[in-house]
Amino acid sequence: MAMALEELEVLKTAEEIADSIWSAVSKWNAFEKETVGSQISRAADSIGANIAEAYGRYHFLDRSKFLYYARGSLFETKYWVNRALVRNLMEPPIAGDLSANLTQLARQLNALIGITRAQGKKAKTIKEVPPPYGSDIAPDMLFDDSDLAYLSHLPD
Repeated sequence: MAMALEELEVLKTAEEIADSIWSAVSKWNAFEKETVGSQISRAADSIGANIAEAYGRYHFLDRSKFLYYARGSLFETKYWVNRALVRNLMEPPIAGDLSANLTQLARQLNALIGITRAQGKKAKTIKEVPPPYGSDIAPDMLFDDSDLAYLSHLPD
């Protein structure tokens, strides 16, 4: 039985991280929100959004592509968490928890990418059936004696 999107553990983890970041950023002042806050929030939301997009795709290559986008957004989020920590926008325990959760999410996402790729390798490829080759389709001789005589008199 297929699992519902909302039941995916990797998506639940992504949502928890995004909501936690939103909660932290909402307390910042206007300048901090407009600069770092909007970037980190968008990156964190993009992780879950790309996982959901991948879930809705039919072909494993499409799914893989969006899971890779999610992983890219994860690394972007980790970058912004580090920037928020260095700029004293986040307390070290909050940044540490987010970093640990992002690492856990990266492992989950890599596992999902691996499963998706394995499913793709199992997928059957469509191949054309080669046409039958034999003397029953083509005439016995492609060239008769007059064709060969003509060809032998052509200049080099």
